Amino acid sequence: MLREILEEPTVLEATIKAEAKTARKIAQAVKSEGYEMFYITGSGTSYHAGLASQYAMSKLTNFSTSILPASEFQRWVPLKVRRKVLLIAISQSGESSDIIEASEAAISRGMTLLAITNTRKSRLAKMSKYQLIPRSGKEKAVPATKTYVTQLMSIFMFAVELAKENLSTEMLSQTRNELFSAPQLVNQTLEFLSPQIQKLAEKYKQKNVIFILGSGPNYATALEAALKLKETCMVFAEGFATREFLHGPMRLVDERTLIIMLVSPDELETELELCRSLRSFGAPVVLITEKDVSCAGLFEAADDVVLAPSGLPEVFSPLLYVVPIQLFAYYNSVLRGLNPDKPEKLTKVVR
Repeated sequence: MLREILEEPTVLEATIKAEAKTARKIAQAVKSEGYEMFYITGSGTSYHAGLASQYAMSKLTNFSTSILPASEFQRWVPLKVRRKVLLIAISQSGESSDIIEASEAAISRGMTLLAITNTRKSRLAKMSKYQLIPRSGKEKAVPATKTYVTQLMSIFMFAVELAKENLSTEMLSQTRNELFSAPQLVNQTLEFLSPQIQKLAEKYKQKNVIFILGSGPNYATALEAALKLKETCMVFAEGFATREFLHGPMRLVDERTLIIMLVSPDELETELELCRSLRSFGAPVVLITEKDVSCAGLFEAADDVVLAPSGLPEVFSPLLYVVPIQLFAYYNSVLRGLNPDKPEKLTKVVR
């Protein structure tokens, strides 16, 4: 798992080089063929990649986008879909029974498929009209790490190319270049944060109830963080949209819990008061944000502050904010005497 996390800058770069032109061609085809809306589906980590992608689609394009878990897709989608719809089906293996059944249901309703799968010859790829193939290479650890970030990169590239109608030529080029800076920034994040995350994992290795809060695109990161902690550390971990946590779940906060808050710079001042409030209930709070933020009381408001290198627009920030969480899950698992590569009861492909 650790090796695969450390490979993320390389596989992100490989995905850009191999799939950027394909993303552009598919975007051109989608616009010319008059699709009216997108569905997105996936399971587990792939679902979380889809949720972050829905945010990007909503911010960058004019397409209406809806996301459903693959296992629920055919139950929720009408039998008669009266618009021209593209289903973006996300799966690392392309073989999960849930994603295959969702894709078959979509085809039976007249939808067209775009597969985002790391496995070129998978069933999902073969049944899809369009394919984007994230270049993560084989992922051996059960918890998905490098496949997640390459899935994000693939769909973010697609979203940027769909944004041509909304952005000037100059702004489109700038947005594309900012996205393509992700491999370097992820590399900086790994180098800069690894020692600090190891210390945090040691400090909080006894915590068995962990809440992760995030908003905007990092609501998806909060969900993915909770999944990684469940898979690797066998703890109760739950992700929430930051403000939704106040509507009931905050009742569970006390000295036995750990709170991890993912806060983008534009939210920082408003979220520091919540941070202080949660600490007043006895819970330690770890704040993950970006370097070069200027906010009075930042280090006084949280027990620990993790400063990731900045540089990505908020819409692409899940590529960076997930990295310290992946490292924390790995180190915390090892310190608990567990094997994060092969969690008991879990398999790489759910059939």
